[in-house]
Amino acid sequence: MNRMIEKMILKYNPKSLDESINALREIFQQITLLALWRTNFYENAAFYGGTALRILHNLDRYSEDLDFSLLKPDKNFDISFYTDLIEKEINAYGFNVTVEKKQKKFSSNTESAFLKTDTIKKLLIIESLNKSSYKIPSNQILKIKIEIDINPPGGFNTEIKYLYEPIPFTVNVYRLPDLFAGKLHAVLCRKWQNRVKGRDWYDLLWYCINHPVVNLNHLRLRLIDSGHLKKESEFDLLILKKLLHEKIKEVNFDQIKLDIMPFIKNGEQVKLWNENLFLDVIKRVKEQ
Repeated sequence: MNRMIEKMILKYNPKSLDESINALREIFQQITLLALWRTNFYENAAFYGGTALRILHNLDRYSEDLDFSLLKPDKNFDISFYTDLIEKEINAYGFNVTVEKKQKKFSSNTESAFLKTDTIKKLLIIESLNKSSYKIPSNQILKIKIEIDINPPGGFNTEIKYLYEPIPFTVNVYRLPDLFAGKLHAVLCRKWQNRVKGRDWYDLLWYCINHPVVNLNHLRLRLIDSGHLKKESEFDLLILKKLLHEKIKEVNFDQIKLDIMPFIKNGEQVKLWNENLFLDVIKRVKEQ
């Protein structure tokens, strides 16, 4: 295994197979961000979503996908140029990686690709590092979805953040109030396989406790863009909290607890999750 990757994995100190997989996925995510830095990508796009919160703001849960937004709409944007470079970058660290362009079944504002690697041999090396014995399935595959919004709603701001592994580099990312707006939009509007995505609610709690300031204008534009709010409709902090209150009332908390468990190390974190907790914590949300 590449020494740099070995050093990065040791910092995670994985205690189980799931933790090893999560650690390796996050390392691939960081290498992908590095590969994009080597291009002009961040001049035209910004990182956002749960993985941005995890990698750049120390969110204490793992995240699967890499989400980006162009800084201005470009219907002709093609992800292929960048995915070819990502593949070369990760292969240079000794992994057999392929990037598959996701074929659209219908018209949308996103460009998507899947990063795929057979992780069996690499995970066996991780196994030897932490002196545990895990039986890895012969069909173990690691996937990371890369998605880029090519027609984003406006009203957001970005900033440059530094990462230091595998080497020092910079990433253009949504500012926290804009990231929070995106997460609130997901909590209110996301339809995910007819279920509620527990990771959205975990992040909502994190924002409300740690960074409760939201860019309300960006959230409004997102709601209009997705068809959940009419342009002429009023929208303010009071209306937002009313919408959140209604959403909390209809959530199945047993379901969202089950969804979040594979992405956190300590199940005690969600022991108190219930309607009253979330109704109380959303009182902290403030307008930028």
